[in-house]
Amino acid sequence: MSAFVIDAFEFCRNNGHREGDTPVADMSRLAAECADPSGRIVWAIDGGHTPQGYPSMTLSVQGDVNLVCQRCLQPFGYHVDSSTMLVLGKNDADADEIEEVLDDESIDVIVGSQTCDIMQLLEDEALLALPQAPKHEVCPDTKLLDSLKSEKVSPFAALKSLKSE
Repeated sequence: MSAFVIDAFEFCRNNGHREGDTPVADMSRLAAECADPSGRIVWAIDGGHTPQGYPSMTLSVQGDVNLVCQRCLQPFGYHVDSSTMLVLGKNDADADEIEEVLDDESIDVIVGSQTCDIMQLLEDEALLALPQAPKHEVCPDTKLLDSLKSEKVSPFAALKSLKSE
């Protein structure tokens, strides 16, 4: 994945805007979570400020990826659609102070930098949008699941025969 490095504070100060379309194959960590590296992530990032005056960036990612179903182990398409606001602090202490002032769980406060790789932030957002246990609504092929269910023998079956004696 090619780096897209910006001065995050300058980007926010100038109300910067960037958008693009990146192949999943170019996002190595995201591709590792997918069944295959096909698909694309359409993204946008906007700089600005919170109502309290703190520098902030709004990230949004959308796209279709192929994940592996945890029930049937078959690939399936999943639509990623996520947006988040990141508020920037100058250092850890500043970020902690901002977090206390904002007191909003939906807003993440991070330490900004003059060499911020926004592609890393966008990939992080795409990864956070994936389900923890991806699965089909209804699995199309349940042969493997059915074979596991039919082979299941209760560990107490042998005790049951002893009880009747």
